[in-house]
Amino acid sequence: MRLFTDRRARRTAIAAATGLTAAVALGATAAANSAGAAQPAAVQPAAALPSGMAAPYLYLGWGNPPSATSVMSATGIKQFTMAFMLSDGGCNPKWDGSRALTGGTDQSTINKIRAAGGDVTVSFGGYSGNKLGQKCSSASALAGAYQKVINAYQLKSIDVDIEAGEFSSSTVRQRVVDALKTVRAKNASLKIYVTFGTTPTGPDAAGKDLIKKGAAAGLNIDAWAVMPFDYDQGSTDMLATTKTAVDGLKNAVASAYHLSSDAAYRKVGLSSMNGKTDSSGETVSLSNFTSIISYAKSHHLARVSFWALNRDRKCPSGQSAGDTCSGISQGTYDFTKALAAYTG
Repeated sequence: MRLFTDRRARRTAIAAATGLTAAVALGATAAANSAGAAQPAAVQPAAALPSGMAAPYLYLGWGNPPSATSVMSATGIKQFTMAFMLSDGGCNPKWDGSRALTGGTDQSTINKIRAAGGDVTVSFGGYSGNKLGQKCSSASALAGAYQKVINAYQLKSIDVDIEAGEFSSSTVRQRVVDALKTVRAKNASLKIYVTFGTTPTGPDAAGKDLIKKGAAAGLNIDAWAVMPFDYDQGSTDMLATTKTAVDGLKNAVASAYHLSSDAAYRKVGLSSMNGKTDSSGETVSLSNFTSIISYAKSHHLARVSFWALNRDRKCPSGQSAGDTCSGISQGTYDFTKALAAYTG
């Protein structure tokens, strides 16, 4: 996810300095905004769903993040993907590479989500910042960094969002695969998702290589997921290209793992983007997204998400799409409400 990365860097620095106190203030605003909203389409049965199956990204180091528990009350969503776990400059995980692994606002938010009956998937990586896959010098060290986070939060699922330098390096792709194989061996019930960029017709050469490396290593994860946006190809039908991108991903997984088409669909997923993306000519409308959910249901995809809950609301007059709003006409948390109805 690379939306306004320079702004993200500035926001992250500010958030680290202020302790992310904006999240508290926004909780009251979110509650007020949701008071007059339509009733949610569904209440997501978190306990019954596989962990991370339908979990929008929530990023406490970016923009003006909403209160997670207010979102739960307004939408019925129970699962969240918490972004991003990064390197502190070495092979040590911290939130955004700077906030302590435990004891801060991130842990407080996770505790509140769980107390309200929900749960979280922690996402490692993203587009910006120091990546553990690059900073950890071996697969065993990287596996240890992943495990440190799993143990700290007793996680039921993780997401490795492999982008930028992590994704482009064949050496790092192999390191991530080997590390996840170790993690899988130590955590048999853990749900593991790997998320990466795509072309409109499916994974590029690096994406296909990542999947092949996983298959060759005998890595059994719960979903390979693509981000079907930011194609940089001008005006784009985002519903059609989401389908063709995921179909291409399914084909790559089926080929590498020798699976049937139906079985391969059940081992893939997607992370869309709500509203206007980074690329001119790309807009994922609410109608697009509800149709994407229907497509995911028809193939029983293992994971559906979107980037990001932080921007799941319309922009104030005169403000463009960014880290706090989608840039389209919508109700507050409409995309999250749609996702809450997804049960595989």
